[in-house]
Formats: sequence, structure tokens, C-alpha cells
Amino acid sequence: MSAAATMVTRWWLIRHAPVINPEHRIYGQSDVPADTSNTAAFRALAGALPRGAAWVATHLSRTQDTAAAIAAAWEGEAPPAPRIEPELAEQSFGDWQGLTHDELNATRPQAVHRFWLAPAVERPPGGESFVDVLARVTAAVERLTAEQTGRDVVAVLHGGPIRAVVALALGLDPEAALRLRIDTLSLTRLDHIAVPGYPPAWRVGGLNLPPGTVLPPG
Repeated sequence: MSAAATMVTRWWLIRHAPVINPEHRIYGQSDVPADTSNTAAFRALAGALPRGAAWVATHLSRTQDTAAAIAAAWEGEAPPAPRIEPELAEQSFGDWQGLTHDELNATRPQAVHRFWLAPAVERPPGGESFVDVLARVTAAVERLTAEQTGRDVVAVLHGGPIRAVVALALGLDPEAALRLRIDTLSLTRLDHIAVPGYPPAWRVGGLNLPPGTVLPPG
């Protein structure tokens, strides 16, 4: 195996800033605003992220506003505006969007208490299951990894899609991936390692790290 032939694509996954949601309604793919007032967190993220990276965000404003807040805190030449990737968006909860958790539970009296909304295979009316999210996010990440091979990719995403990328990297089943905690403005670091003649592999460098965490190279 030639080290010179090894191509490492470095993913920097950031969950968007906290949403403004005082009634704690289920928002999914609803375009709710984000609170970007935590300038210290954005400065910390800007200082930890690589220069010269490709940037992506989703079509929902909370990821784009978070990326803009990081760019505003950048020292030196700011990063490019993110490329919009709708396939990396949050799970659609369909008819559940706009409900409170109590309202949802009232419609599903047999549901057991969970950290997340529903089992990974359950598809809300008019929405998608986490299994569906995992499939579309996997396809998008594999496409982007092929397009950006050997580069850093900063992706400002949502909790569900970040769980999906970690599931891809670790070979987790969808139900296990729902157990992962992904905080707002957290950083998750994954490397995709490709060597000609060998199956590609993933390496996890950090999961749900707070803003400002400085990772060692490699």
C-alpha cells in the first residue's frame, strides 16, 4: 500500500445554531429561524475550521444563517458562500410538523418514550422515516466525497443528517444512530480514506465536539 496514493477527504460537520422555537414545536423541514447571537461560539468555530475548504449547507435558512455567522467571525479572507445541497436536509416529519410533542403523543397513545420522535422505520404521514433520511444522505455524501476527494468539506447541517453520516462511517444500523447526541453548534469530524485497490474506509476524529475544539492534524 502506497501512502502517497492515499486520498483523505476530511468532513467537518456542524449542526446549525439553536432555532427560535419557544413552544417547542416539531419543525423538521419547516424553515424556522435560528438564533445567531452567540458570537463567541461562532468565533471559536471560525478559528477551528480549515482554510480553503469546500462549504455546503442545506436549503433551510438555519444552516445558511449559521454558515454566514461563522464567515462573519472569520479572520482573514472569509470562506465562500456554501453550496446548497437539499439532499442533506433534516428529516421531513410531514403532518407532525408544527405539533408540540404533547400533541403528537396524544395522537400516538401506544408509543413508548424515546429520545427521538419515532422508531427509525416509522414514516410520519406525508413525511419520511429516518431510514429514508439515511439513504438520501448517504447518497449525497458519497457523491460529494467523490467530487471533493482529498479536500476539506465543511457542512453546516441538521442533527438527523449528521447522525446519518456518522451511521455511514461507523456502519451503525438506523435505530442505533438515533441514540447519538448532536448538539447545536457542535462539530463532528470524519475522514473518508481511499487507497486504490482497497475498499474505502472511514475514520472518526471527533463527535459532538463543542465550539472551539482544536483537533490534532491527521
